[in-house]
Amino acid sequence: LQAGQGGRSISTLRWIMSGAAPVPVSLIHEYIALGIEIHQVYGLTESCGPACLLTSDDAVERAGSTGKAFFHTGIRVVDGEGRDCAPGEPGEVLVSGAHIMLGYWNQPEATAETVRDGWLHTGDIATMDADGFVTIMDRVKDMLISGGENVYPAEIENVILSNPKVGDVAVLGIPSSKWGESPLAVVVRRDASLTPEEVIAGCKGRLAAFKMPKAVRFVDEIPRNPSGKILKRVLRDQFTDIAVD
Repeated sequence: LQAGQGGRSISTLRWIMSGAAPVPVSLIHEYIALGIEIHQVYGLTESCGPACLLTSDDAVERAGSTGKAFFHTGIRVVDGEGRDCAPGEPGEVLVSGAHIMLGYWNQPEATAETVRDGWLHTGDIATMDADGFVTIMDRVKDMLISGGENVYPAEIENVILSNPKVGDVAVLGIPSSKWGESPLAVVVRRDASLTPEEVIAGCKGRLAAFKMPKAVRFVDEIPRNPSGKILKRVLRDQFTDIAVD
């Protein structure tokens, strides 16, 4: 995208396959505006391939979704008791199919915890609508609880990324004496004039009060692994000294 915006020709780029992490809605619209098809897949190492596919035909109307179950794949979204969630209700994603892993090498206990009754428990939180489209909200371990409410960092990250002055962002929980945990936004500035107040103001009216970032910190780079996933444990270690009322 930067090459195209800088005047270089990207006319031979026809389509992109994306995975590893949700594509920000604002970025999807940038691809579409350039006439580039973007197909998004959701899967994990343990599923040994894609579990969901969102084709470019649905990329705008279903922006933010990771698509429907891939070929020969079963998808469920269940609550903490293993019951199927109602459409739109958050729960854990389960995957089944002949392609899922047999188990972890020499780790029978971890295998038994992850694969139960033929269903792979992904540890991802998502919703599924009445048409079968799955929207990944976050990892179970990344979710924070503020005042008894579940807060999914990815939702906040998408809102903050819609600000053209923001280059990258990661949201994590920090201790709060009042709410238990509160969201911290760790931001990479695209525009050096961006202030913490602007970041927070951009969330007003778009997020519930308990989801609003209570603090903002600027960094030069968000740490990621080779597949592009944010290394939130690194950020947590970096910001252990931050707490809010």
